[in-house]
Amino acid sequence: MRKQTDSSSQSLKLMEHLTDKRTIRKRRRRDIWQQRELYVFLLPAFLYFLIFHYFPLYGLLIAFKDFVPSLGVWGSEWVGFQWFTDFFNSYYFWDLIKNTIQISLYSLFVGFPMPIILALAINEIKDNWFKRSFQTITYAPHFISLVVMVGMIIAFLSPQSGMVNHFLGLFGIEPIAFMSEPGWFKTIFVLSGVWQNMGWGAIIYLAALAGVDPQLHEAAKVDGASRIQRIWHINIPTLMPTIIILFILDMGGLLSVGFQKILLMQNQLNMETSDVISTFVYRAGILDANYSYATAVGFFDAVINAAILVGVNYLAKKRSGTSLW
Repeated sequence: MRKQTDSSSQSLKLMEHLTDKRTIRKRRRRDIWQQRELYVFLLPAFLYFLIFHYFPLYGLLIAFKDFVPSLGVWGSEWVGFQWFTDFFNSYYFWDLIKNTIQISLYSLFVGFPMPIILALAINEIKDNWFKRSFQTITYAPHFISLVVMVGMIIAFLSPQSGMVNHFLGLFGIEPIAFMSEPGWFKTIFVLSGVWQNMGWGAIIYLAALAGVDPQLHEAAKVDGASRIQRIWHINIPTLMPTIIILFILDMGGLLSVGFQKILLMQNQLNMETSDVISTFVYRAGILDANYSYATAVGFFDAVINAAILVGVNYLAKKRSGTSLW
């Protein structure tokens, strides 16, 4: 009798569980139908990432094969980690790693704080017309294409006709071939990038500063706090979650130095300091048609970036409680 009672109880619980699942599914379908317009708006973005970001992951298989286009991905010979081993043992491996890390860290240390400083400075401007004008001037360079930007850099730094060398000549300094000397490449790349992007990057910090309660500043003024003290103790703590999130994202792309600008600025004379992983992948994969080798190098780059992203995100969450996930 007791066994029959237990069996009946289990059957009732199972029926209740199935009923609850059906109810949840019906409610979910009803919610989706009620918000169908939003899902239709979401569909193009979903398809974009699915087609251009997830389907191409299938091509990573060729990093482990001796890919021959006529044989296809599955028909090509499986070689395992041969291409990774060849890259790690190559004479240019450490040069590529060194240049990539140096340019990335240089850009991070110089370029990351500048939008924050600019946003704090713009936020302190009281005249609205001057504030809007200054902000427009600072983020306008962001809309200059990279090709035009590099053309401007080459024209301004030309030893014969560049305005920079003409200015240096006023002080008796001989013309400097900036684009041909390896020692100048990283500085030119980073500083031109800061000039082009710091105004645009400041927008998100200005949006965060707009959420600061004005009463906090009024109370601080009553207590005798100076402008610097109010910035340090009110504005910067408000920006800190945004700073941490953007820092994590920047660290996640530490080795992914955008090759477009570097490729445009690169020449045989500055190759010593300008050759990075992304430009090497371009040459190996597109110019030399060594698809498997280039995919292996790019895959290595992506794995390291993912590991750095996870590690920095974990440390940020442990230290400050702010993280991407």
